[in-house]
Amino acid sequence: MTYAIDRCPREDSPRLGAMTLRPVAESVSRARRWFRKFIAPYDPACSVDDCALMISELVTNAVRYGRADEEWYVRVEWFRECTSLRVEVHSPGLPANVRLRRPDADDAHGRGLFLVDAIADSWHAGPSRFGGTVVAFLMADAWPAGGRHT
Repeated sequence: MTYAIDRCPREDSPRLGAMTLRPVAESVSRARRWFRKFIAPYDPACSVDDCALMISELVTNAVRYGRADEEWYVRVEWFRECTSLRVEVHSPGLPANVRLRRPDADDAHGRGLFLVDAIADSWHAGPSRFGGTVVAFLMADAWPAGGRHT
């Protein structure tokens, strides 16, 4: 399997979509592109570009730092929670290894979570329900209160 996308979430589920990606560099641009395409029908009020940037950073980290003895994948899911949009990136690895760094100006790496921390309303890292680690961010006020999602 190269990739998979869930474009038809269940009506009773807050999950709006999901994608499963191979842990390769090309998956980063694919994640951005697919998220933009499949979130568009829901017309969120938050910046889709900001969300795509954060997904790009988190998928990059997942590909770079995810480790498993057997074949593994990166999973990205997005949910509507009341008026908020939550995006999760799952990968194998230890949650304790996820940490916010304050890179020096000349550091080549280490800005992914720094960007997420600056843009998202909140974020967290912890154990994934699939095993490994999940890093998630929340964008508040992505939809008006009481509005329906498509």
